[in-house]
Amino acid sequence: MPDTPLDVLNLKLDRLIEAIARIAPPAPPAADIAAADCFVWSAETGVLEPVTRINRVDIGLIKGVDRVRDILFDNTKRFADGLPANNVLLWGARGMGKSSLVKAVHAAINAAGSDGKPLKLIEIHREDVDTLPRLMAILKAAPFRFILFCDDLSFDHDDTSYKSLKAALEGGVEGRPDNVIFYATSNRRHLLPRDMIDNERSTAINPSEAVEEKVSLSDRFGLWLGFHKCSQDEYLDMVEGYARYHDLVMDPEELRAEALEWATTRGGRSGRVAWQFTQDLAGRLGKTLRP
Repeated sequence: MPDTPLDVLNLKLDRLIEAIARIAPPAPPAADIAAADCFVWSAETGVLEPVTRINRVDIGLIKGVDRVRDILFDNTKRFADGLPANNVLLWGARGMGKSSLVKAVHAAINAAGSDGKPLKLIEIHREDVDTLPRLMAILKAAPFRFILFCDDLSFDHDDTSYKSLKAALEGGVEGRPDNVIFYATSNRRHLLPRDMIDNERSTAINPSEAVEEKVSLSDRFGLWLGFHKCSQDEYLDMVEGYARYHDLVMDPEELRAEALEWATTRGGRSGRVAWQFTQDLAGRLGKTLRP
């Protein structure tokens, strides 16, 4: 008996489904979260990529921010021990160690040990913040505690992805998982350009409501830690600390004079400038830097 038109159609559909299955990309492997202490979230593939060598400095080398360092350490230690803790926004002057402090505190907490398992650090890129709900769905069932870290977080004109971040942090129906906390660094206290806020104030029918809607994102962070430009003495302390740590031997007065000249050519003093001077000094002395 010849095939009916329906049989022929079903056969063609089956072949089409098989062909699509062959060319479709394989499902991403399940993340082995126990494999490392630090990961980078790849939003395109939905994979947590382990970082085997983390770019960070020892917490003892971060100078001039003692107060905020202690606050961040205490907040992170409470979270690692399963106690209530806040999302943190580290904002302020560029180059003063905001992102370095987050990574250093993470390392210090794990080195000191906690009541639970090792604390995991996951970096999420600024352009992927709208995938936070998908990432949190992966993490909430894992038997670890996680710091989600976004470096240099800010939003420009006509960028509405900040609304996704607001909902993911505190505003969603489900809320932030208990084993996840969010740390972000930014040069802006409210994460939005000042002229963007002023424009909302000048053009909206109800200016105060428009501004409140814009700045409410930063309110999702229970801790605001401000970083300000360092003094000359603090800058020199940073340089001398780096020199000691990396065994860079130079006459103290000569070291200070060269460090100040370097800062003058850069137009400012900061932890980043101190580190750049240290790299230049090590190269001139023919020394390698400690890992």
